[in-house]
Amino acid sequence: MCKRPDAPDNVSSRPFYARVLAGNSKLVGHWLMLGQADPDRLAMILADTARIAKLGEPESTPDGATLTHWSGDARPPRWAARTALFLLVQMPAKPLPRDEDEACAWAYCWLHNRDFEAFETARDSLPEHLRDRLSAPLAEAWQDFRGLRLV
Repeated sequence: MCKRPDAPDNVSSRPFYARVLAGNSKLVGHWLMLGQADPDRLAMILADTARIAKLGEPESTPDGATLTHWSGDARPPRWAARTALFLLVQMPAKPLPRDEDEACAWAYCWLHNRDFEAFETARDSLPEHLRDRLSAPLAEAWQDFRGLRLV
């Protein structure tokens, strides 16, 4: 399960995909917090990277207020969370998910950002600093991903 031993029981009682959805806004917020630019510029970088890296096709480039809104209670588009992960894993600071919901979103996006034939390949391709932290969430994401749930 995507749960730490010290986490409250209600964290793991929610379905995996519900935790991913809750974590997506935290993932975008992590990019907003660690990105070294103002929110408008970070929103532009996010959208341009999504297009270039083929992680999604934003209809338009969001502004900083939209990015800030997505990092709160709003549900960001899937491309935004996927691209935030893509950018965060490349940062020299080697950020880690800040809580279990965010870890679930990181694992889910990791699997959807690349094409993996086997779980072991997905796990072994994680940056070393993420392997322990994402071990359980990635296993759960793999099970969810292979379940071919329609979203």
